[in-house]
Formats: sequence, C-alpha cells, structure tokens
Amino acid sequence: MKKCLCIFLSIVMLVPCLTVGFAAEKGKNDLNITAKGAVLTDMRTGEVLYSVNENKRLYPASITKVMSLILILEALDNGNIKLSDKVTASRNAVSYGGSQIWLKEGESMSVDELLKAVVVASANDACTALGEFVAGSSDAFVAQMNEKAKALGMKNTHFQNCTGLDETETEHYSSAYDIALMSAELMRHEKILNYSTIWMDSLRGGETMLVNTNRLVRNFDGCIGLKTGTTTKAGFCVSAVAERDGTRLCAVILGAATGDERFAEATELLNYGFANYETASPKADFSQSGEVHVECGLEQTAKIALAEEPLFTVSKGKRDSVESKITLKKSVTAPLEKGAVLGRAEFFLEGKCIGAADIVAKEAVGCLSFWEAVLRLLRSTVNSN
Repeated sequence: MKKCLCIFLSIVMLVPCLTVGFAAEKGKNDLNITAKGAVLTDMRTGEVLYSVNENKRLYPASITKVMSLILILEALDNGNIKLSDKVTASRNAVSYGGSQIWLKEGESMSVDELLKAVVVASANDACTALGEFVAGSSDAFVAQMNEKAKALGMKNTHFQNCTGLDETETEHYSSAYDIALMSAELMRHEKILNYSTIWMDSLRGGETMLVNTNRLVRNFDGCIGLKTGTTTKAGFCVSAVAERDGTRLCAVILGAATGDERFAEATELLNYGFANYETASPKADFSQSGEVHVECGLEQTAKIALAEEPLFTVSKGKRDSVESKITLKKSVTAPLEKGAVLGRAEFFLEGKCIGAADIVAKEAVGCLSFWEAVLRLLRSTVNSN
C-alpha cells in the first residue's frame, strides 16, 4: 500500500511539469509556421520573441550572402576598398549559375554597382567577384566568412561558398537563430540601407534591370531589407527586417514550401512582433540620486552618465512605464578618470528588475595642487563668515 502511494504521489508531482512542457511546446508554434525553421528577434536587444526550430541546421541558400556583405562592408568601413574601386570579373566569378547579372570574364564594374547587384538581385557572379576582390580568392573569402561566424557566436553555421549555391555542397548550413545574429550585424552598417531598400534599379546604363527579390520591401510597411534565398535543397528562405517607431525586428524563415508561404510567414511573424512588443530605451532619473563628491579634485562633484544606452524589449504600451533606481558612491578621491564606474542604475517594469547599467564619470577630474587647495580653503572660510 505504501509503495502504491509513493508511485501515485510521484505521478501527481510530475503532472504539472508535463502540463507545462506540453503547453510550451504547443505555444511555441501557435502562429502555425510551416517552415522548417523560423525566428523573430528584436534586433536592437537581441531578444528572441518567437521561434520554431531556431537552432536546426538547414541550408540557407542565398541568405548566405548576408555574411558576404558583412565582410564587404567591413572592408569599406576600414578603408581597404572604396565604392568607386573597379572590380574585374574572373573566370571563376562568371562561371556561377543561378541569379546573376551575366558578368563576362574581364568585365569591370565598381564596388558600388556590384553591391547593388548582390543586395537587390542576389547576383552570384557579382558576390563572387567582390569576395575575390576583398580577400584575394574565393577560398580565402569563405575562410573569413567562417571566422566571422565564430566571432559572432553562430554555433550552427558553416559556409562552403559565398553565394549559397548548394547543389554539390554537403557542409553548407546555418540556422534561423544564427541568421538573425548575422542579419543584426549587417544592419549595424548603415551603408546597407542604400541598397536593401531599393525596389527597382538598373546597371549598364539601363540595359540590366534589377528587381528586389525581397518583395516585402515594397509590400510591408517599414521593411528595410534584407535577403532572400531559394534552392531545391533549401526551399524558400528569407531574412526580413522591418522598423516601426524605433523598434527593429528580424523575421527569419527557412525551408518554406513556396515563395508565397515564405513571405506570408515572415509577414505573420513581423505583424505579431509589432503588435505585441516594442523596444524601450529608458532614461535614468538622476534628479533624486544625490552627487558623488570628489575629494581633492579640481571639481568638487563628478558629472555622471550611463555607460551605455539601456535597451529592453517590453510588451506593447509599456515603454514609458520603465522606472530606474540609482545607487551611487558617496565620494571618490581624485584623480578621477573618464568612464570610471561610480554606481549602478537598475531598471524596473511593474516591480520586476529587467536590467541594469553602470553609471560612470562623464568627464575626468584632476587633482588639486597645494595652492589651489589653499585658495579653496580660504574661499570657504570667507564665505562661511
């Protein structure tokens, strides 16, 4: 009897856990996403708002070019290449099939033109030519892509080429979450918006028309990019980025059955995100926090600021409800370096702490010399009388 009672109690204790587990599994795809992998993230905070098989390794098709574009834009930002530089197409570059602008071996185009071809039309020949220009060879460029993936924390990604063509590739893969990571990295380069928001354009004096493969740029309010992909192995894929009222979301769809489903499910994710979440950037209220006294300093008090802008993903309509709690040191001794930590700001929403940030010295404060200290003492004595 005692043994039966123990078994019964064990089952009763397991029931809540099982219920929670099933509820989480059911709720994980309550938008009925049919793609093999999907994720919705707040690009500014990195928070995952919705996911389905977000870490599953899948063929990414031409979304691969997001990483290619990161390296190309880094080379531009570092001054290693310029938009006006001319790139000559190699035999290797013109050999690629799929989406292309039909480069001829020896033909030259500017980096700017080739970037447009890659972002708008997903041109494989243009992407390969740019990769060779940046790294010296396709193999060297792909090696850089994999190094960057590791640096970004992309744990389920490996590239074998810079285009996403996968007919002969077996170890070319990524995941919805990893693609969201690299999409966020690409969007940190503001130059990408000069290309990712184009709907139609042309090259070669109007002879080669370009139409954006991402039709959400035209059809979804706030869409500012980013990249589509389609192969037989990968199915239909998209990394779609949209921004409204300071909230920037990324919806990744991998392995959709059709092009229409790819865009419909990305639209569903984005609509869900904008309807339910927003990005909050609350200001710390220093008005009631007191001051940090600087002993033996040229300035008697330290000017303070947050070390970085706090960003939080909150439920829609809660942006202005975030409150701050400030904790400061009472005093420090000069010299005080700019950026020295002087306290901590905690942020609360409905009584729950949602994050914190260091409070630092906004400016450096030097030490008083002997005579400056004497003069300050004299002034203090005169004023007190």
